[in-house]
Amino acid sequence: MTNPEVRALEPKVLWNKFADLNAVPRPSKKEERVIQFMKDFGNHLNLETIEDEVGNVIIRKPATAGMENRKMVVMQSHLDMVHQKNADTTFDFDTQGIEMYIKDDWVHAKGTTLGADNGLGVATIMAILESDTIVHPAIEALFTIDEETGMTGAMGLKEGVLKGDILLNLDTEEDDEIGVGCAGGIDVTAIRSYNEEVVGEGKIGYTIAVRGLKGGHSGMDIHVGLGNANKLMNRLLFNGFENFGLQIAQIDGGSLRNAIPRESFATVVVDAIQKDAFEFEFGTLAKTIQKEYETLEPNLEMVLSKAELPEKVMELGVQEGLTKALYAAHNGVYRMSPDIEDLVETSNNIARVIVKEGAIKIGCLTRSSVESSKMDLANALRATFELIGCEVELSGDYPGWAPNMKSPILAVLVEKYKQINNTAPHVAACHAGLECGILGQNYPDMDMISFGPTIKGAHSPDERANIPSAQKYWNFVLEILKDIPVK
Repeated sequence: MTNPEVRALEPKVLWNKFADLNAVPRPSKKEERVIQFMKDFGNHLNLETIEDEVGNVIIRKPATAGMENRKMVVMQSHLDMVHQKNADTTFDFDTQGIEMYIKDDWVHAKGTTLGADNGLGVATIMAILESDTIVHPAIEALFTIDEETGMTGAMGLKEGVLKGDILLNLDTEEDDEIGVGCAGGIDVTAIRSYNEEVVGEGKIGYTIAVRGLKGGHSGMDIHVGLGNANKLMNRLLFNGFENFGLQIAQIDGGSLRNAIPRESFATVVVDAIQKDAFEFEFGTLAKTIQKEYETLEPNLEMVLSKAELPEKVMELGVQEGLTKALYAAHNGVYRMSPDIEDLVETSNNIARVIVKEGAIKIGCLTRSSVESSKMDLANALRATFELIGCEVELSGDYPGWAPNMKSPILAVLVEKYKQINNTAPHVAACHAGLECGILGQNYPDMDMISFGPTIKGAHSPDERANIPSAQKYWNFVLEILKDIPVK
């Protein structure tokens, strides 16, 4: 039995289902094993279990005795998880289950993302489907795929498949928050080719590493001001180019579109005669940047190391354009909401920068709760990269979820929360992408709400789930199910 200390936590039904799920590799775009796992689970319970055309799994369970006159509830979570690990962690997400441990009041993973986003939601639904004692109305469990890298599961769910009247999305990450809205998003991808030049005589090679950043969720954490490894690397490269004629051989920065980049690596060349001055200036600038970020990013490292001289580098004209475009491209908060206090309306994450063997690829994720503002920033990024000759593609566009403060299920949750906790919940929209907005396109009359247990550091190896919060959240779920409105 894996993760015995986690399985011993209360409520056991929740944590055991989470441990079962975390034993199954489930990267986005590679959900075949977890889809089969979920289908086997439903069939083992002799419940109606179907897989739709894109891979979403739907399991239906009748109401318990006395609850047949209540509205049917769709309980929804996504099966995939973000795969991030620390550079010094040896782990194969395609074959290994997540290794968990407990520290203080938190469940962590050993050097990787935990998968509590959205695994605790999935585990909640599994526990309710399996139970023969929990009181509930008719339930339609919806397990979507590929939420983290494109929301293609929600997008592919056809009209008429679901029968429920109310949707409980279990993908919010603060246990005192009830979500009533979210941001939409669009991918901005810039590509171009360049000629490589042979490295001349009298050169010296270096590698530059930017690492030790916290990373995090590119929506929920974007307002914090955390360091973006791609932007910091470009700052170092720009300075080296301007002052010492630095030439770039390759760059590999960031990873997933929805994760703030924690690391970036580059191979560069400078004139040997500039060696001492370049190394001194690099060290000075690195200390300056570390000073700027010392409060938020105490573990930030910018390391310059001598390396084998590469054979080729970028042509200088393209390199100049690239470093200037990356400097100019907006990263972080673009606009705060004028209507909802402390809500980020529009932002961008420069998520991925790859320069290698004559090809440049830059990937961004632009988010906004306002469609026009989202496209305004996407077009600003497109213009920036087109000015240096890039082809720019706008793809993966998905809508936000407009708040409905008159929602009947919202009223139920607010009242239940007050009864249980003797205080009011925080009703809010979030800057993350939730599937509610997409699902609402084909199910516009469905009453939707989002909530969940407290999870910190999602989309990074610092991801952790709060143990007392999981118990609080579980009790909340059970009380909600008892009080679903009549048909």
